[in-house]
Amino acid sequence: MIALAWMTWVRRGTATPIDVFPRFSWRTVSFSAAIAFAMSGMEGVGMMVEEIRKPERTIRRAGWIATAISSSFYLLGTVAFLVVLPSEQISELNGFAETAGAAGPLLNLTWVAPLICFLALASGLGLLGGIGTATSRMPFAAGVDHLLPEAFGRVHPRWRTPYVSILVLGLIASFFLVAYQLGDTMRAAFDELVSLMLLTGFLPFVYIFWSTWKAGKRLSAVSGGAVTLLALVCSVIPPEEIANVWLFEAKLAAGTLAVVLSACFLYRSRKSGSPLPLRQE
Repeated sequence: MIALAWMTWVRRGTATPIDVFPRFSWRTVSFSAAIAFAMSGMEGVGMMVEEIRKPERTIRRAGWIATAISSSFYLLGTVAFLVVLPSEQISELNGFAETAGAAGPLLNLTWVAPLICFLALASGLGLLGGIGTATSRMPFAAGVDHLLPEAFGRVHPRWRTPYVSILVLGLIASFFLVAYQLGDTMRAAFDELVSLMLLTGFLPFVYIFWSTWKAGKRLSAVSGGAVTLLALVCSVIPPEEIANVWLFEAKLAAGTLAVVLSACFLYRSRKSGSPLPLRQE
């Protein structure tokens, strides 16, 4: 995409005037939460501290390197989109295809659009594998530590993967994908799922940064806590494309409540020692 944007800029200039100074707009305020979420992920590394050499030094260095690389890719990728197409013609769902479809005919490269679509598909599959692996490891670690039913800590005898945790998360994700499209368009369902992901993803950060404050890391606690609260507020603001605001907010509330209550039920039931369907005796 960066190479296509460069060739497009050389041939006809940029389609969108580039202004480095941000402008406030209620239409885009909900994106702030997505931007913050895009830079998260290092909290999951704590699950693998025992598998990392010199974690105190390695994780900190990895965090700085990953932040620099991710920020560069997000920034350059966004600029590439804006060089090829005006901002109002770029959608969240089909941005890659739309940009490649516009750059291909302009540069007389008809094969560009299919190639970009294939790479976007490959990237999505890799993202699914990466996020699925990291996310499924969290309940797996909780199962190993006896905070969730032992079945979550079960490892496949051949593939050595936490297959119970992966299957449970797959079923839950599939349910949300179907449920959130009921009574809504695909675009509205996409926005609702993103907002739900942001809400449930940032709630644990409240506890993380509160613990950081108690540990004496005041600067990290204040800066991280401020970003967390801002992301939580922005995630409940419906995007401009949402037609039924009440349905949007109701689905967010129901989904968040379901996630929190189910986690509380599993944790408290396991802690009290009461039997659970997934528990192995």
